[in-house]
Amino acid sequence: QAGDTGKMGGWGIDDPYNQFYQARDVEKMKGKVVDVQEVVPMPGMTPGVALLVAVNGMEEPLMVHVCPVWYKKPGRIGVRKGDAVSLRGCFAQIKGQEVMMAAKIKYSDKELKVRLTSDGTPFWTMSPAQLQKELAAD
Repeated sequence: QAGDTGKMGGWGIDDPYNQFYQARDVEKMKGKVVDVQEVVPMPGMTPGVALLVAVNGMEEPLMVHVCPVWYKKPGRIGVRKGDAVSLRGCFAQIKGQEVMMAAKIKYSDKELKVRLTSDGTPFWTMSPAQLQKELAAD
């Protein structure tokens, strides 16, 4: 499914949602996962996996968009409610809400990478060969 833009459900590299990701504005944050959810980031998109993360100094939990559900289901991302996480991603205003679009999530002694930190390319848009190369780069 990766690399087939027709089946991306709004998650493709040229889709409006992805245009919100600005690789030059990547920020790092730490927090604790309050919930793992399915959300529809923008009208017409297929559901995605999101984390609600309690971040020090923020009143409301931060909504962190991770990836489309068809790429990884909420129960398969590895991150669980209660996990302490270190996030890398960029902030975007989507549907009037500030969200973080994740590139990398560190938790326990593991790491979930969903975008290239260099340019924000989503892993789910890569060819199987590109993806294997990125995931093997650890």
